[in-house]
Amino acid sequence: MVLGAATLGYAAGIERRHWTLRTAEVPVLAPGSRPIRILHISDLHMLPSHQSKQRWVAALDKLDPHLVVNTGDNLSHHQAVPSVLRALGPLLDRPGMFIFGSNDYYAPKPKNPARYLMPRGRKKRIHGVQLPWRDLRAAFVEHGWVDLTHVRRTMKVAGQQVFAAGVDDPHLRRDRYDDISGPADSAAVLRLGLSHSPEPRVLDAFATDGYDLVLAGHTHGGQLRLPGYGALVTNCELDRSRARGVSRWGARMWLNVSAGLGTSPYAPVRFACPPEASLLTLVARDQ
Repeated sequence: MVLGAATLGYAAGIERRHWTLRTAEVPVLAPGSRPIRILHISDLHMLPSHQSKQRWVAALDKLDPHLVVNTGDNLSHHQAVPSVLRALGPLLDRPGMFIFGSNDYYAPKPKNPARYLMPRGRKKRIHGVQLPWRDLRAAFVEHGWVDLTHVRRTMKVAGQQVFAAGVDDPHLRRDRYDDISGPADSAAVLRLGLSHSPEPRVLDAFATDGYDLVLAGHTHGGQLRLPGYGALVTNCELDRSRARGVSRWGARMWLNVSAGLGTSPYAPVRFACPPEASLLTLVARDQ
């Protein structure tokens, strides 16, 4: 009992505030391309009281990324938009793109933790009150970030042509991949896909259309991981081995799943899975 109480105290009081930068080098660019640094931020689940998180995220600007990608679930409170903007701070002045997740549209609600261990098909989605996602979207767009929700877009990043497309949150079944389907631009040095929840059906579609890399969040890395076993669940159809970090998807495409920087306020614990942002250095693949 003492060990259990100590573990819970650590998971709730220490590790969930142990902000961590995950770094990786990913060989996805066209041969001969110059490296591109992407800062991948996901699942902030911001409350107005999250002061240390805001300071840590704002300081990521010193990494000098060429591109900032936000894969959703920024909000956990109807008054948290200013807090998210303070956190992203100087990063909003850099080239950026975003999509939203369920906790941009709806506030979290108390749930039985055991439901996360249930088979996916038996779960009933429970939505909280609507959140001011339109205000957040307007602020991002005003700063020049690109909303990739069911949009295909070509943009210059570090002086090189990047083709990107995204879908709305598959966890809510809001994704309409048909709106962006078709071969990705072969002239771009990078073909980048965005999806909040890394559902295999969406990843397969991106892979079929020739994307090099997909960025996603949603899983929280499992949030609770056991040493030697890994994530207990992913809260989607993705297999546990890919719950966080970089992995291959199929013969050609790569996937990065961010473990995210927050939790639901009703489950404020992390164990063996600290909150994270990702700095990805994209380099040229072999011929």
